[in-house]
Amino acid sequence: MAIILPDLPYAYDALEPYIDAETMTLHHDKHHATYVANANAALEKHPEIGEDLEALLADVEQIPADIRQALINNGGGHLNHALFWELLSPEKQEPTAEVAAAINEAFGSFEAFQEAFTAAATTRFGSGWAWLVVNAEGKRSEERRVGKECRSRWSPYH
Repeated sequence: MAIILPDLPYAYDALEPYIDAETMTLHHDKHHATYVANANAALEKHPEIGEDLEALLADVEQIPADIRQALINNGGGHLNHALFWELLSPEKQEPTAEVAAAINEAFGSFEAFQEAFTAAATTRFGSGWAWLVVNAEGKRSEERRVGKECRSRWSPYH
């Protein structure tokens, strides 16, 4: 079984006027699909390592050197996008009381969080990915990642 491109959980035009259908189609059907194809091409060279991207990327040293960077870039790009599609919603969302309280404790206010998050994403070289990460103790993590590089667990709950 190969890595598959997940369907969007909403219509391509569901995020308008913020993201138009043409952008969503291009980003999902071409850009994300390319990550999937390239990750599968890398994995085909070493079927013995399996296809569990989360496990492989949690310990990149286990990935054979000849495909390591391709899998970091393309497997990471695929997982980032798969999570990205799930986190976007056509419905206006508010943080839960628990999340709002944690944001206020860590940043002082939701507005300060938005400013810090925007700065983190817009000043990041490359694709501009930014994630709010909580560590095992339930505190905000100070992780810094560039592009698709992520060596921690991919679950949004870790």
